[in-house]
Amino acid sequence: MSGEQKAKALHRNPPSWLDYRPKLPSRNWLIFWTVTSTVTGYYVYDRRECKRIRQSYVERVSHLAERPLNVLEYPRKVRVYGCKWPGDEDFDMSMKYFRRYIKPILVAAGVDYETVNGKKHGELAQTIADEIRARRRITAGLDSPPLHRLATPTYVPQEVLEERAVDAGAVIIGRPAFKEFMLGLARGWTESLNPVDRDDALARALADDGHFDEPEEGEAPTPKPVAQYTPNPITPAASPDFPPPAAIPPIPPLLLVSFVDYIGFSQVPYMLWDWFNKREHVRAGAEAAYRLVMRQTRPFRETATLETPSDLAFDKDKEELFRKTTGDIPGDTAKSRERYYAELPARLAVARELARGTREPTKEEAAHPPPTEVELSQERLNKEKVWRSRVDGWEIIKPTQKVFFDERLRGLLSVYVDPEEQAEEPKV
Repeated sequence: MSGEQKAKALHRNPPSWLDYRPKLPSRNWLIFWTVTSTVTGYYVYDRRECKRIRQSYVERVSHLAERPLNVLEYPRKVRVYGCKWPGDEDFDMSMKYFRRYIKPILVAAGVDYETVNGKKHGELAQTIADEIRARRRITAGLDSPPLHRLATPTYVPQEVLEERAVDAGAVIIGRPAFKEFMLGLARGWTESLNPVDRDDALARALADDGHFDEPEEGEAPTPKPVAQYTPNPITPAASPDFPPPAAIPPIPPLLLVSFVDYIGFSQVPYMLWDWFNKREHVRAGAEAAYRLVMRQTRPFRETATLETPSDLAFDKDKEELFRKTTGDIPGDTAKSRERYYAELPARLAVARELARGTREPTKEEAAHPPPTEVELSQERLNKEKVWRSRVDGWEIIKPTQKVFFDERLRGLLSVYVDPEEQAEEPKV
């Protein structure tokens, strides 16, 4: 220490900052700050790129929203189809993907939309089939158009509405929705037009299986064997009363949007990679929306060639990412049915004893009355509906099931493609 420094120290003067000799942080601090700054920087870069990519596509299409419309003219309105991803309890994930990555571009282009979402497996196919059958009934004169539409001054004939729907296009999010969409088309244009009360048909089928039959006097209630449920066949069945049309009317062009929902511990690495690469989803969604807005299409490829794959194989590789436990849906459902029917005779016996007054209710039964026989019958009907729809829905979307293709659709379907550089501006 120099004499000056000794004098300062003797008089308790603070050391000068000029005498400070910085040194590197410890090894652990270096590791911490390096990892933290790298992760933060990558996250900030990714989100900044998301905004830039989205804004670039918004600027490409925003001028289309400024075109004036006639007083009675409607903007283009597309239909968006999505459904529950196997293994995920959140049935809205495909629609969240649409709203986050595709919707901003459609809104910027002035394109309206409506969503059709299947909350459980098979529901989307049933919804599409029911809509088509209702349309066929109106065309055949079996039903009349809704009165509330006829009474409005802006009434539009059904034929014009169908032309608008065909011209607008359809968005399909993910392979499960694609499978259900194609099957719904086939069922709607094939099955009978006779109105069917599914609850009533199921109740009649359950009434004959003997599970609610009373045992012989003095005989203890014992569970009866449970019949194994066989899923409904995928192939739609035609009716001789209302034969299906030989030709199907035009179908809207399809925008096939790739989608995957990572579920399960084994897919955590994919989730982490996804979290830091949202820009890839933004780019894919913006490109898909841009294809829809620009309206350029090509014919649907039903068969594969050496150069091009079949459109029926759309997103097939994503089925490998289904949660492994989804394959146990039929087995788990069968076990649930067996457990329920094993407990049913004892519950029925209690309900009948209390209803007939053959014994007094216990304290617990008085505080919490057990279900009556009528309530048990309704409970069983509701459970059977859930069990059967679960098995039937899985039969549609399971990886080993191919996309059902109705040969009458050959030559009718088309798919949106990337527009050419010198493409003419579309009419929105």
